[in-house]
Amino acid sequence: MTEQQDGDPAAADPAAAALADAHRREWGFVLAATVRVAGSIEVAEECVQDAYGAALDTWRRQGVPRSPGAWLTTTARRRALDLLRREATLRRKLPLLVDPAMVQGGQLIDSEHWGNADGSESVIADERLRLVFTCCHPALAREAQVALTLRLLCGLTTAEIAAAFLVPEATMAARVTRAKKKIAAANIPYRVPGSTELPDRLDAVLTVVHLVLTAGHLAPTGGSLVRVDLVSRALELARLLQALMPDEPEVTGLLALMLLTDARRSTRLDDAGTLVLLADQDRSRWDRDQIVEGAALVEGLHHSRVGRFGLQAAIAAEHACAPSYDDTRWTRVLALYDALLREWPSPVVALNRAVALAEVAGPDVALAEVERLSDSGELTGYHYLAATRADLLRRLGRDTEAKAAYAEALALTTNDVERDFLERRSTELS
Repeated sequence: MTEQQDGDPAAADPAAAALADAHRREWGFVLAATVRVAGSIEVAEECVQDAYGAALDTWRRQGVPRSPGAWLTTTARRRALDLLRREATLRRKLPLLVDPAMVQGGQLIDSEHWGNADGSESVIADERLRLVFTCCHPALAREAQVALTLRLLCGLTTAEIAAAFLVPEATMAARVTRAKKKIAAANIPYRVPGSTELPDRLDAVLTVVHLVLTAGHLAPTGGSLVRVDLVSRALELARLLQALMPDEPEVTGLLALMLLTDARRSTRLDDAGTLVLLADQDRSRWDRDQIVEGAALVEGLHHSRVGRFGLQAAIAAEHACAPSYDDTRWTRVLALYDALLREWPSPVVALNRAVALAEVAGPDVALAEVERLSDSGELTGYHYLAATRADLLRRLGRDTEAKAAYAEALALTTNDVERDFLERRSTELS
């Protein structure tokens, strides 16, 4: 064994490395499949945790299976079925949780055979997309739908989901708990919705997929700026949605937004791993194929009723297609933000609009908008508010106030790459 291999945990314990990879990639799918059998998220989580615990010992003795996810899913489902049998409730609960076609001779068959709730063949070909539509159940509040789906699909922690919703972790934990209790009390079945039900769930599904991209594009915590696994998953889900519902403008808008946003990925960090702002990125290294595809999708929306995702995609296209930062059509960007704010009144949209306003009317005008947002309290705890305020103060030469704003942003920032950038900016003022 070489010296490099001695220090490589994957080489030392391939079973542990495979299990860690399976946890990152497969947890949500294994959990979601087990929920259908267990009928309870809490019970399903326990069964999946048991399966992951059993995997390490088994894989070390027998070798890593060719499909770790399938092994974990089968093991977790068997544990859930055993638990239901011990509680003598299988006969009563199983028809509520899975389609009869899923059970043959007392054995659960592969989820690729799942049909709709009405017994017809599912129009959703991909199991992961079926999972998203299934979990966005209309009996749950929108926040609960999205939060539970993020847990099931991505394995995001409560803290990461809370950051996406701009609420305290305790608040999000309470929402998830209430949602779980409602599912149990109302005996809500996890069934694939029929084709007529899909439009009513579409906005929640789009929100979920967008938040998956957001969590991957700017990782809420840790030492990496990007979580490539989440970005890839979001893009794949967006393409599946586009194939399923090609005539829905917001589906097209979401895919375009993702392509144009992710096109800059390779230039967001320099060789030393330091954050590079949009103004300083090497545009020649942007992914031109993604930009061309995304811009074409935006162009195709011109004759459609454009919603929040289509408008965000149009903004992203302005940035992606501009020859340089200074050549960006800032007046056009600001007008699109005005339209977005009317379509989707959000304090985060208002903050992003202020950044464009600074380029059109100057940092002093933008700072007044940011101060108004700060006074409203709507973005309390949102580190980008303090970071934007700090940057505007720096540009105005108000260094003492800027340093205080940078300190506030640093206190709220949990991503190491962003913290390093803010610390350097603050130090430069000294």
